[in-house]
Amino acid sequence: MTERRYYSVRTGKNPYSSKLDLPFLLRLFHPIYTRYEQRGYFQEAFGYYCIDEGQVEGKLGPDIGAEMLRRLRKPDLWPIYDKWSSYSEDDLFDVVEFLYDWVSKPIDGRFHDYGGCGWHYSTFDREAGRVEFRGEINALLRDYGDGYEVSEDGEVLALPESGMEPLFEQELPEYDPENVESRVEAAKHKFRLHRSSLDDKREAVRALADVLEFLRPKLKAVMLSKDESDLFNIANNFGIRHHSEMQRTDYNGEVWYPWVFHLYLSTIHAVLRLIKEHELPLD
Repeated sequence: MTERRYYSVRTGKNPYSSKLDLPFLLRLFHPIYTRYEQRGYFQEAFGYYCIDEGQVEGKLGPDIGAEMLRRLRKPDLWPIYDKWSSYSEDDLFDVVEFLYDWVSKPIDGRFHDYGGCGWHYSTFDREAGRVEFRGEINALLRDYGDGYEVSEDGEVLALPESGMEPLFEQELPEYDPENVESRVEAAKHKFRLHRSSLDDKREAVRALADVLEFLRPKLKAVMLSKDESDLFNIANNFGIRHHSEMQRTDYNGEVWYPWVFHLYLSTIHAVLRLIKEHELPLD
């Protein structure tokens, strides 16, 4: 069932209809975490309390706070039910990634009815738990700031710019996994990382330029020579691939790097298809 959009959201009169700020995001995150915790989705990792047995350890051992400190290198994040309202953006995203690693859907166990103790689970499905948790969290993150999502690998990534989603989602034609496909995927990942710096974005652009350089011997057969030359002029003369006093660096990277990145990514998609169509394998 599609979630209904109520009046002020439908009409755009609600200031939170499209973009959430951090306090609002935290307020919505808290009940999601609480619901998953109460339904046993973290029993496998965090353990549970039993009236008869006391605290029963989960996979993370007796001190969850210490484990979070060791893994996240941050104090004062646990217990979540007590600390959530003071989280920074980075804190929240770290905790979301941590929870994604350890959430698991309870499948089977026993109900301990004495004193209303509740369910003690023994069988779990981690993949199913991740799918459910990721879906609910992403429904919030996509409306926060410029938009984010938890990837299938459990990393918080920036959403592609509006209209560019298909370019990031579309798989490249199978060609050269080591020198093309894997390098393009790594560049896409670096470009979308939460809080990726301008240097990160420039490195991602450089990685795509290197892929085009690898394909360059075949580009001449599928592109006009001027177009092929212009592609490398962008990378070589605008402080992306080389460093010299002749290069231009007086541009706005916040605007420039996304434009070049999308240009190079779309070009790689196009030329790979043209190369395969012309049956021109690399030497």
